[in-house]
Amino acid sequence: MKARRIPRWLVGTLALTLAFLLAPAGVAHADDVPIPPNTGLTDRGAGVVTAADRDFVIKVRLAGLWEVPAGNMAQEKSENTKVANIGREIAKQHVALDNLDRAVAKKLGISLPNKPNGDQQAWLNEMRTAPTPAQFDQIFIDRLRAAHGKIFPAIATIRATTRNDSVRKLAQQTNQFVMTHMTLLESSGIVDYAALPTAPAPAAAAGQGPVPVDNQMLVAATEGGSIPGLSNTVILLVLAAALVVGVITTMRIFRAR
Repeated sequence: MKARRIPRWLVGTLALTLAFLLAPAGVAHADDVPIPPNTGLTDRGAGVVTAADRDFVIKVRLAGLWEVPAGNMAQEKSENTKVANIGREIAKQHVALDNLDRAVAKKLGISLPNKPNGDQQAWLNEMRTAPTPAQFDQIFIDRLRAAHGKIFPAIATIRATTRNDSVRKLAQQTNQFVMTHMTLLESSGIVDYAALPTAPAPAAAAGQGPVPVDNQMLVAATEGGSIPGLSNTVILLVLAAALVVGVITTMRIFRAR
């Protein structure tokens, strides 16, 4: 009986599968970064508004009240083109975020402040009185970077817990703005990371949360393994062997016909 040829599509599929299995594990590419899609978040003002929700909306307003003038000041006082451009972009984006925030506040009946708080005014005065452009740059970058780092916990808490749809959407939008601003500030290359506050130590009861983690899992994650006790190399070799057996079996079936 004449042996039948294996279809090209089958050969190609098997080759691609083998290449995938033998590719280095844990390699990420820029295209893998997830971009939030249109999630269908609504903005009807529906749901209970808590004291924490109101505080969040006020904090978003306060952020714009000092970061817009700080960004404008960077365009006037800095001799570093990169810092001036960062200030311009942050000021422009905070105007857009402030518009979103004021719309939510109006919908929910939340009264907003019209001037920065005491700490923020002190930071602005510090920038105004900076003796040199270089010192201004350092103050501008460090104060804004630290402030953006502090707002993250508030955003996360509200995004995860609020029962009001408008506040939830505002938290989602604010998170995107804040991450963009942190990245812009860090692109200056002069962030004093050593001056940033450190995170609190983990609680003593760590590991008893929703997903318990044991030492074996931590070691596997550190070494790049996906299953405790087994390395990626062993797993890939087993899968590759299984693929080879499958190819041989398929060829025998086609030759027997």
